Amino acid sequence: MHPIHINSSKKTLRKIIAEINPDKIGVIVDENTKVHCLPRLQSKLKQRISVIRVHSGEIFKDTDTLHEIWEQMYRAGMTRKSLTINLGGGVIGDMGGFAASTYMRGMQFIQMPTTLLSMVDASVGGKLGVDFHQMKNFIGIFKEPHMVWIDTKYLKTLSTQEIKSGFGEVIKHSLIADEKLWKKIRTTKKIKHWKTLVKQNIAIKKAVVKADPYEGGIRKILNYGHTVGHAIESHYLTSSTPLLHGYAIGFGMIIENIISYQKGMLSKKQMKDINTYLKDYYPCHPMKVKKSSISKMVDMMKMDKKNANGEIRMSLIEKPGRCHYNVPVSPAEITSAMEESGLFVR
Repeated sequence: MHPIHINSSKKTLRKIIAEINPDKIGVIVDENTKVHCLPRLQSKLKQRISVIRVHSGEIFKDTDTLHEIWEQMYRAGMTRKSLTINLGGGVIGDMGGFAASTYMRGMQFIQMPTTLLSMVDASVGGKLGVDFHQMKNFIGIFKEPHMVWIDTKYLKTLSTQEIKSGFGEVIKHSLIADEKLWKKIRTTKKIKHWKTLVKQNIAIKKAVVKADPYEGGIRKILNYGHTVGHAIESHYLTSSTPLLHGYAIGFGMIIENIISYQKGMLSKKQMKDINTYLKDYYPCHPMKVKKSSISKMVDMMKMDKKNANGEIRMSLIEKPGRCHYNVPVSPAEITSAMEESGLFVR
C-alpha cells in the first residue's frame, strides 16, 4: 500500500517529489483550497506548478468536470511523466486521482487531503471515480497514489459543519472495527489531538484494505451506513438543502441500525444507544419527503455496486466493533426502517 505521511517536514516532501522527478506538476484545487491551502503547499515546493481549478461540491463530481480537468492538463502541457497533486477533500481526491490515472494512460499522483473526511477515509485505499446519473462513484477504478500527504493544520480552515461531516467516517470506523474507539469518542466533547485520531482511523482502514484490496469480501464493511446514506445524499444533491456526506452517512447508519435490529443482529439497547448518539451529533429536523421519494431512494439502493443476484446487500453491525457484510435486505425492510427512523415526514 502507498506510504502515508502525517505532519512530515517539507524537506521530506521535496525529497519524495525529487525522486519522482516530474516534468511538470499540476495541483488540483477548488475555490476554497486555492485560497486557504494552496499558499501553504507552495511554500513547501521548489518547482513551479500549474494550478488546475474545479468547483467545490459533490454536484460537480461528474464526467463534465473530469473533462475540464483533462483539458487543463492538456493546456498545461502535462504528460505521463508529470505529477498531479490533489489538494482538497474527497471530491478532489476521487476525481483528481481518476483524471491522473487515465490521462495518457496514467501519471503519478499524490493525495493531499485537506478535510477530516478525506484524511481518515477518502484518501486511503485507492478508490477513485466520479458520480453518474446521481449514483455515487458509479464510474471509477482502483489505483493507489504514489503517497498520501496529510497536514492536520489544514483542519483549522474547516467549518464546524465540515468537521462534523468528516467525523461521520470516524464514527463508522469505530462501530465496524474498534469498540474501544467507539467508547472513547462518544464520551469526548472536544478533540485535542487530531494527529492521533487520524492515525487511529487510517490504521483501521489500512488493515481492512490490506486484507481485501479490491472489495471482494471484508472491505465491504467500510460501506456500513453508505448504502442508505449514499441514496439520501444523492436524493438531496440537487435540492435547495443538499446534505454533506458525513451527515448523510450518519442518517444512513441510523436507518441501517434499525434494519440490523429488525433482523435480530443488533440488540434493542445497543441500537437505541448508538442512534441516540447519532441523532444528537447530527441534529436534523425531519426531512420532508413524499412516499414516492422514499421509493426513489430505495430504487437507487438497487443500483448499489455491492449488490448481487438481484438483491440489495448491506454491511450491518452486530455490536460496536463487529460488522457483517453481504447481508441481503429487502426493499420492504428498508422502507420500514426509513419510516421508523423519524428522519422523514410526509
